[in-house]
Amino acid sequence: MTLYFKYMLLLFKAQMQYRASFLLLVVGQCLTPFTVFAGLYFMFERFGDMKGWSFYEVMLCFAITHMAFSITECFARGFDMFSSLVVSGDFDRLLVRPRGTILQVLSSKFEFSRVGRLLLGIGVLIWAITNLDMEWTLLKITALVLSQASGVIIFASIFILCASFSFWTVQGLEIANILTDGGREMAQYPLSIYHRRIQQFFTFVIPFGCANYLPLQYILGREENPLYAFLPLAGLLFLAPCLLIWQIGVRRYRSTGS
Repeated sequence: MTLYFKYMLLLFKAQMQYRASFLLLVVGQCLTPFTVFAGLYFMFERFGDMKGWSFYEVMLCFAITHMAFSITECFARGFDMFSSLVVSGDFDRLLVRPRGTILQVLSSKFEFSRVGRLLLGIGVLIWAITNLDMEWTLLKITALVLSQASGVIIFASIFILCASFSFWTVQGLEIANILTDGGREMAQYPLSIYHRRIQQFFTFVIPFGCANYLPLQYILGREENPLYAFLPLAGLLFLAPCLLIWQIGVRRYRSTGS
């Protein structure tokens, strides 16, 4: 991890060479989800609730999802851009270095401007918590922290899975955005508003439901079973097969000869 943090520091210094550009990017990243937030605010002003979920409860779900996505984009962006390494042949250099490919790809790119989206998520999270009439316990705080960590793990797993496809297709697949951007858009709302099949897919296949919707049931007092607080650990079960597919892809990799 020492090498990872050294890479991070180097890329941070490089991005800060153009501070005005960096700050504008941060503001832009903050405004993009803000438009969604504003749309939700006016929608709740008009309709009151969303299938039994109040505005602040939905905002809690919104904040957890956007915070997890922004942290993943900031620190795991290398996998999102991985196809360019395969096309250019730069992945060959990573294979001859005395470090694992996952660490090297992970540290190949950081998008620190995503902190704008993260700041908005933190602000919405604090606003929602302070306006919800609920009693916090140690287990609920643990569930909230696990929920956030699980969201990061699931988004990072999807990045790794989509990057692994490049070993067979060379070019990145735009359809993979259905899982990343589409997953973010879907997970920012309570899972109960979707069709039962979609709920099952995003609970048992890609466990976004285990990262926010189900633990929120416990945090908000809708479910008393304390096991709901530990459901975010399902994110680790999703990470394992994604890492396995990556390892299979590395073994089958054939250089493009660029």
